[in-house]
Amino acid sequence: MPELLDKIPLSSVTVRPILPNERLRWDRLMSEHHYLGFRSLVGESLRYVAELQGRWFALLGWSAAALKCQPRDTWIGWSQAIQWQRLQLIVNNSRFLILPDIHIPNLASKILSLNVQRLSRDWQHIYDHPVLIAETFVDTARFRGTCYRAANWLYLGQTSGYGKHSRCYIHHGQSKAVFVRPLSKKALQKLRAPHTNLIRKEKAMQLSQKQAAALIEALKTIPDYRCKRGVRHRSLSIIALSICAVICGCRGYTAIAQWTKRCSQKMLERLWCAKKDRVYIPPSEPTIRRHLQKIDAEKVDLAVSDWLRQLSSGDAICIDGKTLRGARREDGTKVHLLSAVIQREGITVAQKEVASKSNEIPTAIPLLEPLELKGKVVTADAMHTHKDLACFLVQEKQADYLFTVKDNQPTLKEDIAYLGLNEAFPPSV
Repeated sequence: MPELLDKIPLSSVTVRPILPNERLRWDRLMSEHHYLGFRSLVGESLRYVAELQGRWFALLGWSAAALKCQPRDTWIGWSQAIQWQRLQLIVNNSRFLILPDIHIPNLASKILSLNVQRLSRDWQHIYDHPVLIAETFVDTARFRGTCYRAANWLYLGQTSGYGKHSRCYIHHGQSKAVFVRPLSKKALQKLRAPHTNLIRKEKAMQLSQKQAAALIEALKTIPDYRCKRGVRHRSLSIIALSICAVICGCRGYTAIAQWTKRCSQKMLERLWCAKKDRVYIPPSEPTIRRHLQKIDAEKVDLAVSDWLRQLSSGDAICIDGKTLRGARREDGTKVHLLSAVIQREGITVAQKEVASKSNEIPTAIPLLEPLELKGKVVTADAMHTHKDLACFLVQEKQADYLFTVKDNQPTLKEDIAYLGLNEAFPPSV
């Protein structure tokens, strides 16, 4: 097929976000073929694929912008205060990969052009705010940035050769070229404007009667520590309102209280709020703060996970580990969480902290123990490919599993080859 690639018209190439069930394939290809390798995308992120008639030609990864970049910040001309508020409006092209054996003239610049045409619209749909500028950093020791120049990206200069590691910057000496691409005609004007609010931090929410009843039922397992005398607001109501507020983007007790005040009477009624003179009244900020500080956070997490599972129709659950940025234990070690995620909706239904002197393997079974998994499929990476977890899922949970097998398990790979199972699952193209 390589000899026919030059005859493919660029107008036939399409760029689209990947589907949830394509993420493992995207991550694997990026890890195997990109010169930097791949572990994850930082912050808000989107993965794209360029394809023709179902065949993948290229992969693109977009993530959070660099915290500091002197050429970019000088070009924008914004103050530091505005920069902290609007950095979310810049997106970084952190990975761009043309797959091996693909040699089509002008393909890279065409893919970039197609991607930036839809990037802000897709970001708005997923994260509820647009992006105004795309940025990227090109290692000039390897590349010249020709495809970015051809796609009308602007060269702003070179970085100073520093990289952020944890909470400090370390000089690595690898200066990179900075390219940017405005995604709208007034991108700079909007970023510089002192009073423009382009990021909607809180979403509206209206639970149906069935959804609200399911949430209240799930929260009934959480005990109320308070003395019954003088209690005005039910514990169930305070917790339910707080959960909905956090889902809508609120961070902090004041923001939660302000969100509850904007709730409709129908919403307050469905979440069992107190009633006075025929009017439903939300709890105040001090009431919310005092109550949330004393409740059992782990029981709330389990209750919310149970509620989300009831709302979900997904049959595939993925085990995924993640190290929290900026979170450290008293001994200085980073906090690592293992999560169970419904693949179709991307909803986290359970999570547990991994012990500081351990790994994810002992945490997997306790994580999945409280979940209803009968008839579902659990997927995991090669770390969790072992007998104990497989037996637990099949025998105790009556679930199926899909695990990855790598070269570090040669005997298992030989057994798969002997049984002919590798023919049933051919490698991705």
